[in-house]
Amino acid sequence: MNSQAPVDVVLIGGGIMSATLGTLIKQLQPDWSIQVYERLGEVAQESSNPWNNAGTGHAALCELNYMPEAPDGSVTAEKAVSINEQFQISRQLWSHLVETGVLPEPEKFINSTPHMTFVHGAANIEYLKRRVAVLKDEPLFQGMEFSDDPATISKWTPLLTKKRNPKQKIAATRIESGTDVDFGALTRFLFRDLVAHGAGVHVNQEVTGLTKKQDGTWRVKLLRLVGQTRSEVNARFVFVGAGGGALALLQNSGIPEIRGFGGFPISGQFLKTTNPKIVAQHQAKVYGKASVGAPPMSVPHLDTRIVDGEPSLMFGPYAGFTPKFLKRSTWFDLPFSIRAHNLGPMMQVGLSNFALVKYLVGEVLASKSTKLKALQQFMPTAKMADWELITAGQRVQVMKKDPNKGGVLQFGTEVITGADGSIAGLLGASPGASTAAPIMVDLIKRCFPEQYPGWEPKLREMIPSLGTKLSDDPAVAKASLAATAATLHLTA
Repeated sequence: MNSQAPVDVVLIGGGIMSATLGTLIKQLQPDWSIQVYERLGEVAQESSNPWNNAGTGHAALCELNYMPEAPDGSVTAEKAVSINEQFQISRQLWSHLVETGVLPEPEKFINSTPHMTFVHGAANIEYLKRRVAVLKDEPLFQGMEFSDDPATISKWTPLLTKKRNPKQKIAATRIESGTDVDFGALTRFLFRDLVAHGAGVHVNQEVTGLTKKQDGTWRVKLLRLVGQTRSEVNARFVFVGAGGGALALLQNSGIPEIRGFGGFPISGQFLKTTNPKIVAQHQAKVYGKASVGAPPMSVPHLDTRIVDGEPSLMFGPYAGFTPKFLKRSTWFDLPFSIRAHNLGPMMQVGLSNFALVKYLVGEVLASKSTKLKALQQFMPTAKMADWELITAGQRVQVMKKDPNKGGVLQFGTEVITGADGSIAGLLGASPGASTAAPIMVDLIKRCFPEQYPGWEPKLREMIPSLGTKLSDDPAVAKASLAATAATLHLTA
């Protein structure tokens, strides 16, 4: 595409973030032109691919890392409630898009799957009890059950207790309103609707450069990977949603806001089984506690997955390290990302995260038998013959300057916005896809301040709780959960 007339919006990367932003803009401003560029042969092939993530609708229902113990043993609900509030915004948007025909039958991308936590040992059981006590009065966590009775836990999911040492003390929580999300399918459906309404989605097109022009637009340089032909397009607004590739493109753009940022790549693997006898005994996403020094995305979990309508189980992730920033990229990603302005923060992160480095080394060197033992902590009857090892997507954690520590490693997502709002990009990982809707709404508010007041009524139509907290009003929270559950065919 070599048109001299600028397009309104260019989205770089064919994942859930670009798909969500494109969908929101098309709903808010149908007459704007949108072009999407993806370097791979299909959309949703990196982090949004269902086998490259756990598919958990991150609502903090089971992820213990959102409620860590303080040094005095206390736990607070603020972070967990905040994550759940964000997921409800995504749920409301998806519900609206189903109602208006943008998305198809909800079972094709989201399904009810109970979310559970599972721990063993007296200290962990006491922690879990404190967690439940804090959450029991939170409107968005209603229905959470606790049990330290093996018979009850066995009814919830037999694999956790079958042939387990009866002397081992265990406990679990369960909430039926959890979900399993096929973010790959969701991404494809959103892009399909965008194309139907005039957007262009171009695959095998790599963005090689971003240059700000004197008229305020961006020159987006492109390389078509099939045939190696070059072209360019001008854009009034650019979103860099290229996952691990976002850092390099934002650095290439020259915006000062990216100075001091670096990326720390963490790879992962999962064990997967489609054995129907095993899959039939486990309908839940079960999260445990992370190992000492483990990053949040390495919390072990045994998950029901429903991809393309087919159920399976995944266990993991087993963390690892590679300098690649994407699953399909180059070993030079990490060294090529180093600049004078981010070298100091990156070195400080390395010096202050020895426990993480030690953990990653241990994971890289772990044998098959070690990986099996980790699974057997959840499923005592597990045999390696029933499971295959698959490689998950790369996660690039944010490293950035810190006035007190020099540099910090941030687990989460960070939106980088140019001073005039004409360019923005997303760095980081979990909870990522589950909170794509609130992240993109916030980006729209920051990048389009003149249009936002006129768009806000439509946004509130799509996302009724926008700008409020469901958890402040139990009746409103209950009504919202019931409404989205009905539309998305979920357990309320």
